[in-house]
Amino acid sequence: MGTALEARGIKSAENLVAEVEGEIEDVDGVLKITKIRLRYRFKIPPGTREKAQRALAVYAEKCPGYQTVKGCIECSWSEDMEEV
Repeated sequence: MGTALEARGIKSAENLVAEVEGEIEDVDGVLKITKIRLRYRFKIPPGTREKAQRALAVYAEKCPGYQTVKGCIECSWSEDMEEV
């Protein structure tokens, strides 16, 4: 996500925070991580909300972590942007 923001001129260093939750379930007698939820918090310059939303919409296509687990673990993400 940080790279996607940076590509759009929005600083991520010391700005981007991810809160992560997961669910572990018994699947046929084996404990498995079945869901991961990410909530990104970051500040954006005035007038860049659309760019930041676009970054959130497309970053997973190039995210190594997501590309590794997609299809195996249900992942979702949301954002909390503050315009400053």
